[in-house]
Amino acid sequence: MIPVGTLREARNRPYLTYGLIALNTLVFLYTVFISDDQLRNVFLTFGTVPLRVTQNPLSPDAWLSLFTSMFLHGGLLHYIGNMTYLWAFGPNVEDHFGKRFFLASYFLGGLAATFAQIAINTMSPIPMIGASGAIAGVMGCYLLLYPGVKVRVYIPLFRIFGFSTNVAALFVLGFWFVLQLFIGALSLGAPAAVGGGVAFFAHIGGFVAGLLLTFIHMARIPPPRVSALGD
Repeated sequence: MIPVGTLREARNRPYLTYGLIALNTLVFLYTVFISDDQLRNVFLTFGTVPLRVTQNPLSPDAWLSLFTSMFLHGGLLHYIGNMTYLWAFGPNVEDHFGKRFFLASYFLGGLAATFAQIAINTMSPIPMIGASGAIAGVMGCYLLLYPGVKVRVYIPLFRIFGFSTNVAALFVLGFWFVLQLFIGALSLGAPAAVGGGVAFFAHIGGFVAGLLLTFIHMARIPPPRVSALGD
């Protein structure tokens, strides 16, 4: 079930969402055209290495990598998947939060995601990369702000065939979160192949951070009223 958009249009142009997608795209294109050795060095330098963070917590390079890692992706599918989710859920959240709180929540979600994964793999020497933790934070925000809005999802069948339908955000995002919890729990203490290289606890941490940030925001500004059809 792949979200590709929602039935609720943003009232204002989501320039920050577009900007984040553009910046991720530029970085991804750069990594496409460098050699494998250069790419490995980029990941090691600008990705977040849990072992480096825990052994040198005051290192400026370690802290900088917490942010730079959010703009690196390990391949085309990794990049497309993350940007598709950001394209689907970012505009409405940015529209409601405003530019500053949206950008703050994006990076705070990404930081929470990174620390959640580090807590699970404290001594890992493998760089953590990707925007999925930050985007999971946006998804957590969306769940509380627009639970009844219909999300356009594509459901693939037999690899090349599939169909699209509209499903309430509460179900789409709730199902996604439960799936992260389930597979994340299975991956604990299991061989690395079980997780498939996916940082499930980063997704969980980012999503929970998004929920908490939205609760904070809702204490000042109530969530938008949405019709039963999600318009």
